[in-house]
Amino acid sequence: MLGSLIPTRWRRNYDITDPDKPGFYNRRVTPYLQAVSHKACTHPIHSIAVVAILGSAFYVNLLESGFFQPSPVSAANKVDFNALSAGSRRLHLGAETGWKWQLQDNGTGRKVTEQVDEELAVVTLSFPDTNGSPYAAPIAQGVPLPEDSLAELLPSSVNILSPISSDTTLAFSMPYSETARFLEGVKNVPASGNGMAQVEDGSDDEPEQKRWLMKSGKRGGRSNGMLEWAENSWTAFVDLLKNAETLDIIIMSLGYFSMYLTFISLFLSMRRMGSNFWLGTSVLFSSAFAFLFALVVTLKLGVPEDVVLLSEGVPFLVVTVGFEKPIVLTQAVLSAALHAKQNGNGNGNGEPLTIQNAVQIAVRERGFEIVRDYAVEIAILCAGAASGIQGGLRQFCFLAAWTLFFDCILLFTFYTSILTIKLEINRIKRHVTLRKALEEDGVSRRVAENVASSNEWPKDESFHSSETYSIFGRKVRDSSIPRFKVMMVTGFILINVLNLCTMPFRGTRNNSPITTAGLSSVVTQPPIDPFKVAGNGLDHIFNQAKRNQLSLSVTVFNPIKYELQYPSMADAGNAASDWSLLNGDYREGVFSAVGGRVVESLLKSFEDPVLSKWVITALAMSLVLNGYLFNAARWSIKDPEQAQRQASISEQRPATSHAKKASVNGNILASSPMDGESKATAPETDFAPGESGKRTREQCEAMVRGKKAPLLDDAELVDLSLRGKIPGYALEKTLEDKTRAVKIRRSVISRTPGTTELTAGLERSLLPYEHFDYDRVHGACCENVIGYMPLPLGVAGPLTIDGRSYFLPMATTEGVLVASTSRGCKAINAGGGAVTVLTADGMTRGPCIGFETLTRAAAAKVWLDGVEGQKVMREAFNSTSRFARLQQLKSSIAGTYVYVRFKTTTGDAMGMNMISKGVENALKVMSTEAGFEDMAIISVSGNYCTDKKPAAINWIDGRGKSVVAEAIIPADVVRSVLKSDVNALVELNIAKNFIGSAMAGSIGGFNAHAANIVTAIFLATGQDPAQNVESSNCITVMKNLHGDLQITVSMPCIEVGTIGGGTVLEPQAAMLDLLGVRGPHPTSPGDNARQLAKIVAAGVLAGELSLCSALAAGHLVQAHMSHNRSAAPSAAPSRAQSPRPAGKPTLNPVGLAMTNMVERAGREASRR
Repeated sequence: MLGSLIPTRWRRNYDITDPDKPGFYNRRVTPYLQAVSHKACTHPIHSIAVVAILGSAFYVNLLESGFFQPSPVSAANKVDFNALSAGSRRLHLGAETGWKWQLQDNGTGRKVTEQVDEELAVVTLSFPDTNGSPYAAPIAQGVPLPEDSLAELLPSSVNILSPISSDTTLAFSMPYSETARFLEGVKNVPASGNGMAQVEDGSDDEPEQKRWLMKSGKRGGRSNGMLEWAENSWTAFVDLLKNAETLDIIIMSLGYFSMYLTFISLFLSMRRMGSNFWLGTSVLFSSAFAFLFALVVTLKLGVPEDVVLLSEGVPFLVVTVGFEKPIVLTQAVLSAALHAKQNGNGNGNGEPLTIQNAVQIAVRERGFEIVRDYAVEIAILCAGAASGIQGGLRQFCFLAAWTLFFDCILLFTFYTSILTIKLEINRIKRHVTLRKALEEDGVSRRVAENVASSNEWPKDESFHSSETYSIFGRKVRDSSIPRFKVMMVTGFILINVLNLCTMPFRGTRNNSPITTAGLSSVVTQPPIDPFKVAGNGLDHIFNQAKRNQLSLSVTVFNPIKYELQYPSMADAGNAASDWSLLNGDYREGVFSAVGGRVVESLLKSFEDPVLSKWVITALAMSLVLNGYLFNAARWSIKDPEQAQRQASISEQRPATSHAKKASVNGNILASSPMDGESKATAPETDFAPGESGKRTREQCEAMVRGKKAPLLDDAELVDLSLRGKIPGYALEKTLEDKTRAVKIRRSVISRTPGTTELTAGLERSLLPYEHFDYDRVHGACCENVIGYMPLPLGVAGPLTIDGRSYFLPMATTEGVLVASTSRGCKAINAGGGAVTVLTADGMTRGPCIGFETLTRAAAAKVWLDGVEGQKVMREAFNSTSRFARLQQLKSSIAGTYVYVRFKTTTGDAMGMNMISKGVENALKVMSTEAGFEDMAIISVSGNYCTDKKPAAINWIDGRGKSVVAEAIIPADVVRSVLKSDVNALVELNIAKNFIGSAMAGSIGGFNAHAANIVTAIFLATGQDPAQNVESSNCITVMKNLHGDLQITVSMPCIEVGTIGGGTVLEPQAAMLDLLGVRGPHPTSPGDNARQLAKIVAAGVLAGELSLCSALAAGHLVQAHMSHNRSAAPSAAPSRAQSPRPAGKPTLNPVGLAMTNMVERAGREASRR
């Protein structure tokens, strides 16, 4: 039981996938976490709105509390002396200190125990630069001193940051008892200037002049919001750098640097999981809301906090706590989605895969671990808050504990809601992108919608262990996030230990030990360095005291800041707000109900200039988001009337023989024609059968006209189709059941009178037709469907391609092909794998346009080749698609005909339909806008492409993807695996692939059997098999490289795509999944298709290597005979070599005969 409370990172040999993982507390806490997160996921907008409303209310409450004021002031426009003296330093000087400055306790509330001759105070007035304003900082004589004041002007001190801040300072010394009166007198200092920028108030009074107003002397009132707070914070930060001690500055700088590194780590981690901005920003917003809630609760509970404490403690809170918990939860949600995708679009319980289910799985797996870590950290902070440590540590721990508490709540509500919306938007974007790409490639909208629906979830090829997550291609380890946090905290502790150990050895000005910086300075306001504030003035006082032998006690105040302003404007800012109408009795009546104060705070939040802009921005983003979601989702919403009509038809439809039938050798056996179907009774309608039990032909035809054909039985449908009342191509549309339509079509073909002798057996044949998704076929892949053709599918490999291993799917009926390719893969892997290079990527279409005269044809060619023509055609072509981009335009002329070869990118689609649409539009623009109205478009495809035909232009210029693949096979691998020799393979390649192909006049056929591998992979992955003609163009080159075999294949015309065409079918798409290239690439359109082309080229490389080795060794016929005979083979195929006549010596293997002849000739020449 107690073991479940130990964080997992502290336990060894712990596996998250262990089924016995849930412990006692886990089983009790997790259901509550799932309930909360489920509410947040199912109502994300509501959750975000509630948190935003509460945040607004808490923010206004914080403003009204005066928390953002620069410092406390009195309510009667009196200077708060205690506030101004906070953080001051008291120094003692005299004979008893050896005439060295000695530090006493901070503050003015304590009396000096030693007897001193005089108590002085040093006050520094700081006036900021006016940036070119006619008003300048006052001179010492312009400061209004109180009557009978003993204040004395001291030399001002110069700080190293003075050039940056550009402040003017005036330092005064006076008896300590006179300080309060002095400060009251200088709260309003006249500004020296030329009288410009005066304010006319419309009266006879003198125009108002700007004055220097003490920031801490202004009347109490509500702050103007975040802008004023940010300005004051920056000023306080600069003052801190100027006046604080060096070690404190170093510690704080390290804290802020570590905090920013933590922010960077957060965004990098989220970037690895696919979010560049939104998720990281959402985590920061969630943490900011938690901090806001904690701050208000802490103040309401009476624990004092101030801006300085927060500005110095928050960096260490951020570093200590970090953002690993949102990262862990995000990883878990994505992992759950990926696992569910791999298990077949479900969560393992029969429920459909949704983002809400993924969140529930993630919370079940990691929720308790996250909450436990929160609880441990809160317990440690509570112990710190309950400790007796003085300073601000207790307040800081109290605030941090509440921050973690609210952060835990917001993690499972606010952040989970945003994560749900983000993942839902990503899913919709993938869905819409794939659907539009398929539609641009010519696929019907219905099929494109079905395909996109099954490919809208993220994919991952290598999700392995619980410690390493591979999300979107990059790996993130659980230990990578805490490691940075531990390093930062350890460094912070070491710095403070070093600080405490070196305290006795430090010295300051005049060798006085004035340093108390240490661990407490991290959570309390760092004491000022009096010598940085008024070093020159203290030197002046030191010299006078030592000369007069007077013991002194000097209190050095923090510099007092001033700002240039009109006094009337300052008073107006403190006047009653516009919400004064809500005060008094009316307010009590309106806001007396429960939650009324929250509504009041929410309404008042709109007064804040910053928050109001955030609200407007949030409303605009909400409108855009809702519009986007509605526009993307409306295509998935079915028409209620259509759905109801389909449901009613399905209820009235007669029973058919679609039950699962017996199968033989994996094929469904068709039942006897129309078995029992004529006995099916239709419901009572106007078209009910007559007394004979059968409908008349007129009734059946009337039902077809009334769109009630699905209510007819199969025999009636066959009869109608044979009589031409239902066209054979329209069965799917008429019956609204594609499987039934295929069955009826088979019966119609079997009973067609003109072909009965040949087709009578189709109805009862072993050609399967059931249990197939014809929705993806209809309107996309095939027409007049009568079934589907099972094809053997094997895998070759694995093959290492560019450092990554793949199994190559190959659909073929040729024996030994897969085995031979696998042998080539084995040899290539032994040499380190294949290396591929993509040299070009561009699909082509070559239309033919005609003119009446040669002059006009030549003018068109000149225009097309010119800069203007290229520009116009490119713009017209590119306007038709988001993916197709015109790369090159090449024209040729033959008589009065002009042939234009468009070469374009097509994203991840093979792209012929996409290009054809762009070509049509470009030719239309050329005809209507470029002055060629007399041209005639003979054909969109003029065989200048060239598509599905051997052509030298494809071999020379390339078409589709141009890829070169290379492998280096060690000589010993050639002998042991390939059973051949390097020189023999090189010689065979020259004799067969080069000379033999040249003798045959081949174009692109300088290879052994590239078409074998290309066609097999094309069939397996849903490519167009007819494009094997140009895709198999290949030249195989072999060389002896330092005794090893170097083999390359160059294929300039690999025409493949990962969307559209046959890739919409699930079996073929599953093979693309096997290769990790299914669908469009999420970030770089075209990368999946390019990778598939590289895989094809590498497969051809393996096939070429293996076949050439078999030919060189004389094993080809033997391999085919032994592998392609299931019965006991005869003696001939099993012999290791060719038979020989009796008494004759053994013949050399055929493949090595020529090589051996050359070797013998070489040996004979050497003997001579």
